Amino acid sequence: MKTLLIKTHEVWLEMLMAAFMSRTTSRQKLYEFSDILWRHFTWLEHELIRHGEPYDYDRGTIPVQVSHLRDILTNITTRLSDIELQLISCPDRDLAHRIGTDLSYIQGALLHIGDEAVYAFNASRTLDGISLTKEATDALTLFLFEESYKEYELIMIYNYLKAHSDDAFLNRIFQILVDESFFHLRSFGQMMAEMGILGVPRVIHRSLYQVESVEQFLRDGIEEEIAAKQQCLDLSNAVAKESKELASFFDFINFQEDYHVSLMREALEHYARTKG
Repeated sequence: MKTLLIKTHEVWLEMLMAAFMSRTTSRQKLYEFSDILWRHFTWLEHELIRHGEPYDYDRGTIPVQVSHLRDILTNITTRLSDIELQLISCPDRDLAHRIGTDLSYIQGALLHIGDEAVYAFNASRTLDGISLTKEATDALTLFLFEESYKEYELIMIYNYLKAHSDDAFLNRIFQILVDESFFHLRSFGQMMAEMGILGVPRVIHRSLYQVESVEQFLRDGIEEEIAAKQQCLDLSNAVAKESKELASFFDFINFQEDYHVSLMREALEHYARTKG
């Protein structure tokens, strides 16, 4: 089961990377498949918890630097076949059947996705229709690398906390934050692919999600969100002269972080009340 979880984690992330790479209507279909694989991951995680099996979010490397979309889709198809073989280890046979039939459909559908050249690794550091100074480009590059990892990290952390909590109030907030981080990760990932600097987020150390104190985690998280807000504001200012559209996007992200801070403060107050 642990191997099954790891393999599902890897193929979900690889499918998401493939979606970032696509510049055609195939992107939406690949996003839909990545969403399905993410659900598989959370269901398998629930099975491990239900059977009292310890686990973590460690995973292997995911090589994604390809010149054509068909190359990564072929790799994904192989991963899906490996998972199908591993499903025998899943004690919930209904779940195993559901995952198996999903994977069979996805493998067939991937065969019909058209090939296209991939420009996600050419290091052009340019965005279509936007001319940025070197200073603004450097600031944007650094921001995207840092924030894409941070959003992946937050998805995994909040998901882990939600999976191990029976508190419906907190779980509602954790789910909102997972959903928001997915939107941010997709936005930043697409920009990285367009700029030719796409990269797979590094593995998260288990100490970040297997937290000893949820209260302290929330306190630290509030400070991190406030810092992220400032980064968005700084980046908006850095690109404002060259692109009002890009500056507006980062203002948009900044304002979303306001609500994240509010939610985390709400969660902290609730946690203090229920544990006090």
